[in-house]
Amino acid sequence: MSLDLDLLAKIKRHEVLSMIRTGERIDGRDFDEFRPIEVRTGVISKANGSALVRLGNTQLVVGVKLEVGTPFPDTPDQGALAVNAELVPLADPTFEPGPPDENAIELSRVVDRGIRESEAIDLEELCIVEGEHCWVVFVDIHVLDHDGNLFDASLMGSVAALATAEVPEVEVEDDEVEVIEDETRPLPFRDFPISVTVAKIEDHVLVDPCLEEEIVMDARMTVTTNERGDVCAVQKGDKGEFPPKAFEEALEMAVKKSKEIRRTVKAQIES
Repeated sequence: MSLDLDLLAKIKRHEVLSMIRTGERIDGRDFDEFRPIEVRTGVISKANGSALVRLGNTQLVVGVKLEVGTPFPDTPDQGALAVNAELVPLADPTFEPGPPDENAIELSRVVDRGIRESEAIDLEELCIVEGEHCWVVFVDIHVLDHDGNLFDASLMGSVAALATAEVPEVEVEDDEVEVIEDETRPLPFRDFPISVTVAKIEDHVLVDPCLEEEIVMDARMTVTTNERGDVCAVQKGDKGEFPPKAFEEALEMAVKKSKEIRRTVKAQIES
């Protein structure tokens, strides 16, 4: 007779917690160790920029597409940024078909905030005619396999895709914008934000939680830093709390690891 699925989940939860309590993780990593990272750019030929990211068994693809649009009234001399995340059932049985749920919305907002608050894109350089025409940068995240920590993998992919994206040249005549697709220039990308997600499980904090660790964690904190190492965004998740000591430990761990992750991602983009 097969075991009940709820019983299997409880057994796995007990296994994860038992190992954490003894200072070990279910996949053998140290508490401050990320899973292997693989980043490939230029994977979508029709996109202006793209990247495929593997973080352990988590896998996703990011596409960047630029379209001519109208500047926002409060920023008439700037281009615009829009981030969207797709969590399809193929990637995880818990993902529901249909419009983006709260998880997809939170994921897109965390990525958007990391790019925007670090001022990674020079949006003024994406203005075509002030108050009339600008480039709108669409960043689309598609999760292929979910095994935890979509936040960090998604920002890695978005930054890699943006850093290698190309902007078509344009000609403006009689208020009409003609896009010249075969003439391009690099997207004005000037920073390299990286996020590090820290999970709190009982009294322990650890980076890059896998899915089994996310299931048992009490709280989650995603810290985004810019190239100078300054914290530019923080997102708290789940119902649990980060007491002052745990918060300080998590923040210090995230800032330290972000430098290492940034070097890893940059090296793979530039190779």
